[in-house]
Amino acid sequence: MKKIMLKAKLFFKHFCILTALAAITVSSVTISGCSKNEETAKVVTVYVSEDQVFSEPILKDFEKETDIKVKAVYDTEEAKSTGSMNRLIAEKNNPQADVYWANEPIRAEVLKQKGISAPYVSPHAKDIPAVFKDPDGYWTGFSARARVLVVNNNEAVKPQTIMAYTNPRWKGKSVITNPLFGTTTSQIAALFTIQGDEQTKEFMAALKNNDVAVSTNNGESADFVAAGQYAFSLVDSDDVVNRIRQGKPVSMVYPDQGANGIGCFIVPNATVLIKGGPHPETAKKLIDYLLSRKVEKKLAFADCAQIPLHSGVQTPPELKPIGKIKVMQVNYADVAKKLVQIQPFLKAWMGL
Repeated sequence: MKKIMLKAKLFFKHFCILTALAAITVSSVTISGCSKNEETAKVVTVYVSEDQVFSEPILKDFEKETDIKVKAVYDTEEAKSTGSMNRLIAEKNNPQADVYWANEPIRAEVLKQKGISAPYVSPHAKDIPAVFKDPDGYWTGFSARARVLVVNNNEAVKPQTIMAYTNPRWKGKSVITNPLFGTTTSQIAALFTIQGDEQTKEFMAALKNNDVAVSTNNGESADFVAAGQYAFSLVDSDDVVNRIRQGKPVSMVYPDQGANGIGCFIVPNATVLIKGGPHPETAKKLIDYLLSRKVEKKLAFADCAQIPLHSGVQTPPELKPIGKIKVMQVNYADVAKKLVQIQPFLKAWMGL
């Protein structure tokens, strides 16, 4: 009987130890599982077309302030603006990104039209003018460049409209960036949407008749004007601000600001939520952050000198606030469609 009691006590002791170990194991698994989920939840993957030198510090600040790890994939110079978009299109059936930070809204529109983006209206989007955001919430603009005229200071009379390109006064004295690339392509597509095909084709023909030179990029155009080789050129506002800060003899003119003017073409950055992305909640937090006034102020005072789209955000002295610029009223969805349609015309204009 004593032996049976002893065996029972030993069995009960072993049972208690095993139960305790099992409880510890279960607890460890649960804790480990929670940690892994929490770790996964604190990640966001963003594809970026904005220059890395300007976008990376913003994303690093987001990491510090939110404790959310940012996995960023930046466009290379060789595939500027199109690399990320093409990757998103290729990954449509197996999305790897959560957010797309586009450096202009045209490709954000392409993603919408291809069913790759998802609607999200950030609380920070409400004060951004309607022209700079998709009405259905598929993209929201922020921190913009303006398409302006850079003019050499030796010009006694400064051009006030893009129609100056066709004025005999400046025959052979102006330069434009290759219209097959970048923001110049977008602006010409915008002209097609607001002025119509016939009038815009006449404008482009008049440029040729007025011996307009063609450069490889906006920066080169600005440098030609700064060196006095040409009187003026149509470039991005940051190109002019950078030359002014370098002490170059140039001025910035916001074109077509008169009562009958078509206004200045604005190129905002755009945030896009990717449909089916792996981290939708952290994606929305990143979008909220990018659309904040704080980020717009940082990008305004960085070397990229971008114009805040929220009213009341401080800007550097070289830039006008968005509220003081007569803005070209375009539909970026229409611009995106027209940009594709006019490629054969632009190639022919360039003699290709």
